[in-house]
Amino acid sequence: MAAPDFARILRASNLRFGGFRARGVPAILLGFSAIVLAAGTVRALAAAAPTLAESIREATKLAEALRSDQRRLTP
Repeated sequence: MAAPDFARILRASNLRFGGFRARGVPAILLGFSAIVLAAGTVRALAAAAPTLAESIREATKLAEALRSDQRRLTP
């Protein structure tokens, strides 16, 4: 089995996000770290899923309470 053409792979690796651009090894490393970050986020959300509904409900109540306080303060 022949070894892959690494120079061709590096040339083809481009990452563009708005004005940010990366090429070659930095683009590969940023892509890999984005995948790891997404997997970690999904794992954390799966672990917090049982209490997530209660947390969202409490955050909504807090936002409503803060909103009603602002209405009382403004003339």
